[in-house]
Amino acid sequence: MSEAIPGIDPDPVGAWLRAHVPDAGSAEGFAFARIGDGRSNLTFRVAGTDGSGPWILRRPPLGPRLRGAHDMAREHRLLAALRPAGARVPAPLGLCEDESVTGAPFYVMELVEGLAITDLDDVAAVPEDRRDALARSLVRELAALHAVDVDAADLGDLARREGYAERQVKGWWRQWEASRTRDVPAIDRVHERLRAAPPDQRRLSVVHGDYKLENVVSGADGEVRAILDWELCTLGDPLGDLGGLMSYWVDADDDPAWALAGERAPTRAPGFPTRSELVAEYAEASGADLSDLPWYEALGAWRLAIILQGVIRRFRDTPENANMPPDALEPTLDALAARAERLLDGDSITA
Repeated sequence: MSEAIPGIDPDPVGAWLRAHVPDAGSAEGFAFARIGDGRSNLTFRVAGTDGSGPWILRRPPLGPRLRGAHDMAREHRLLAALRPAGARVPAPLGLCEDESVTGAPFYVMELVEGLAITDLDDVAAVPEDRRDALARSLVRELAALHAVDVDAADLGDLARREGYAERQVKGWWRQWEASRTRDVPAIDRVHERLRAAPPDQRRLSVVHGDYKLENVVSGADGEVRAILDWELCTLGDPLGDLGGLMSYWVDADDDPAWALAGERAPTRAPGFPTRSELVAEYAEASGADLSDLPWYEALGAWRLAIILQGVIRRFRDTPENANMPPDALEPTLDALAARAERLLDGDSITA
């Protein structure tokens, strides 16, 4: 019997793989390797002992899960719908909704070879003269995703179609209330200001929900090869994605206090364009009206602070699964909340 690893029970998962994943049927066993830090859904690289694979397996995080979060069937559905529509996503290979197999639903998809860029060390694999091209590819792929016809892709019932801004504020506030471990007055003030003045929804598209350099497979040639991590995807105004991207994109001369990777934020490396240049690239690629972008920039910073609060709560509730002290993330959360408030005061982060 194979030894279990956190999140994976190898023998029943192996039996499921042999029965459901093409080219896995002849493998006597499988090797599982965890990828990433596990702040949200867990990702594993899977390979058969006979040389088959490799593939990627995704499952929810360990420990308690908030209602409606970490929906594996929904992620699998998105990949199956978006790939034939022309979005750059991995091919889905199978979905297991039987929690008895390994304690939670999971799905398997193709492994797209390339680079995962999370900090300055990772950026070294991309030549400096290809980093501008990579950033612009990131934005063009986002515009292409937003151009997918949701009804033609059979995703028109994925979520409510109207009221995206109001839904985002309400939903993220609910997440804050469910995961709050301390008072952060700036979070409360930003909530009230966002709730009081949501912009009208101008367009309808698939919204990835957490679009950033870390959530794509990059090539050293300066091209995005696949978009990953669809757990927050919904329908709504595509400016939600662009505003969210701005909350992750740290310019070289920014104060890194609000950056998830701090001074190690990858986009601070030489060769990457600025936020304002990325916004101009998206405007050209999409032809969209970006007049409401400042509100979505503030939403993006506020939302990211709330995501960090969810991680803090999960690490506090299940310390055996934490890879850092929970309170280590609190200064970044506070800086993001303050940033969101400054954005609502008119301090554009794309200037």
